[in-house]
Amino acid sequence: MSRPQALMIQIATGDPRPIGKQIVDAIRMKIATAELAPGDQLPSVRGLAQQLMVNPNTVAKAYSELSNEGWLDARQGLGLFVAAPRQRLSQGERERRLDEAVQRFVHEVIALDFSAGEIRQRLDAELRELIPRKIA
Repeated sequence: MSRPQALMIQIATGDPRPIGKQIVDAIRMKIATAELAPGDQLPSVRGLAQQLMVNPNTVAKAYSELSNEGWLDARQGLGLFVAAPRQRLSQGERERRLDEAVQRFVHEVIALDFSAGEIRQRLDAELRELIPRKIA
């Protein structure tokens, strides 16, 4: 049985996303890139709240969202663990979220005055760095 490990995530006060969303996104990224493996135990709500210096209710809501989406499994009396990989979202929902993310991305970068080629090059480099960690 694995012991809870400290989650090396940071909350950015200047980030427009709510703190709970930052926590959810950070944990999803750690699972998607295999920094957290199936069966790894997450810190308790109180433990992560103290580490991040946030309200425990914020962490509880983030953990609840991740559990509802199938990223985490709650084990009675033991805590929260990274769930085994499975299709968490329907194909339609995955496509909807991808479209939404692409639209947000495009609206953010269009004003930065980079060429489409420069944007693609940066995006490709970032994906090349993340994808090998996911399948390693």
